[in-house]
Amino acid sequence: MLVIVISIIIVITCFIYWNGENNERYWKKRRVAFYKKNKVIGVFWNYLTDNRPMFENFCDIYKQYPDEPAVGIGSFLTPALYVKDPKNIQHVLATNFNAFNHRGFEPNEDDVLANNILFLNGKKWQLVRQSMSPLFTSAKLKNMFYIMDKSAQDFVKYLKDDPSLTKGDAFNILSTFCSAAIGATVFGVTTESIFNSPFLKVAKKAFKSTFRRNIQFIIGNISLRLFKLLNIKLFKEFETFFIGAIKQVLRQRERENTKKHDFADICVQIQKKGILRDPETGLELQPTDELLAAQGFFFFVAGVEPTASAMFGTLVELGRHPEILKRLHEEIDRIFEKCNGKLSFDAIIDMNYLDMVMSEAMRLHPSIGFLTRMCTEDTILPTGNIKVDKGTKIFTPIYELHHDPKYYPDPEVFKPERFSKENLNKMPDVTYQAFGKGNRICVGMRYAQLQAKTGLVYLLRNFTVRTTIFKGGIKYEKNQVQVRLTNVDVEFLSRM
Repeated sequence: MLVIVISIIIVITCFIYWNGENNERYWKKRRVAFYKKNKVIGVFWNYLTDNRPMFENFCDIYKQYPDEPAVGIGSFLTPALYVKDPKNIQHVLATNFNAFNHRGFEPNEDDVLANNILFLNGKKWQLVRQSMSPLFTSAKLKNMFYIMDKSAQDFVKYLKDDPSLTKGDAFNILSTFCSAAIGATVFGVTTESIFNSPFLKVAKKAFKSTFRRNIQFIIGNISLRLFKLLNIKLFKEFETFFIGAIKQVLRQRERENTKKHDFADICVQIQKKGILRDPETGLELQPTDELLAAQGFFFFVAGVEPTASAMFGTLVELGRHPEILKRLHEEIDRIFEKCNGKLSFDAIIDMNYLDMVMSEAMRLHPSIGFLTRMCTEDTILPTGNIKVDKGTKIFTPIYELHHDPKYYPDPEVFKPERFSKENLNKMPDVTYQAFGKGNRICVGMRYAQLQAKTGLVYLLRNFTVRTTIFKGGIKYEKNQVQVRLTNVDVEFLSRM
């Protein structure tokens, strides 16, 4: 028995060694630099064993290889490439989208809530995205603005009614607003009970970094075959609650036959039209309650934590820069005077300084740190003439580009003027990716911006903010993809 155990250990050790050496040889043949720290699963092992977020491991590579257009990294039986050069990044995310349209992740079929537009690929992704896109047109956003406006006003009242909420744990307080706003938009829930909502608990738990979820994340990134073989389900625990909630909302909306210009309206319209068809391939997709619930799940989860992160990062920087905060307060007060105290969709869109402030805050503190893709056909990256084979996993930076002095002089300094109309034309487009880039850019980008801005305007109309940075300075929580500030907090102080 001992001999068998020792033999198995030797075989596994030899296989691991071979895999690591093979990874290095693979990229050496293509004249691509290779990150030698852990040749087998590279940055994923670093993420598993240290207490840093995943994006900081990519930052290390970005700094270690400043002149390389791309760097090969360890992966399990799958080539993996970290693409750094802006021209190559543009090639991956937009120019040659057909060769890189795959997100790099494949949910298992019976992981129902994972079948959403974030994780879907190919024609199925295209069909679902096309059906959901009408929810985020300017006309639709204008029609649903009244929902966000009410949520923001209710939130300010919620804070004023309980002053203890105005200091300590500002991120989670902001998450309650985001939950209220997206809950009202997705589910039509407009009562104050949403501030203590079971939906908020789901959103917080869905992407919480735990050892089990980190293992699942790593397997999904280093080997899709192993992920399929193990039949890993990311969101199974939320299915009964979330699908049940969507079914209830849709049936109620059908009975009422009313228009609220929200997600539920879109779902009812989609189901009335029947099967979704792709004329090119003949692919057919039934818009079941379960498929639509998966989209609602994604919109809800994406509408809470990432949006709360954007708001929190903005308030953190405003609390550190009183002169910028003062100027923004003045713009907000002017807008309310101009609107006779009643905010409108057009008024929010016209707030140029607010847009500059939030854009710069999301440059410093983007909601996610990097993007992933998978190559779907053999191709070549232009800078470095790098051959990329079908099946190669691709990682592209966001945080690193946002903090690179080549593109943003004094990158750690908070300067909203970087995003003035005059300066925007000077900025390489692909170096700013607060919502991603290319054809798979965040479908709800304009909704998220509108929700965050509406919340910030009402908050700053009624409160000023003070930032507290704890001993050790600002840091980031250990997370898989998210960029989540920690060791810092914001206090709300009444202006009235």
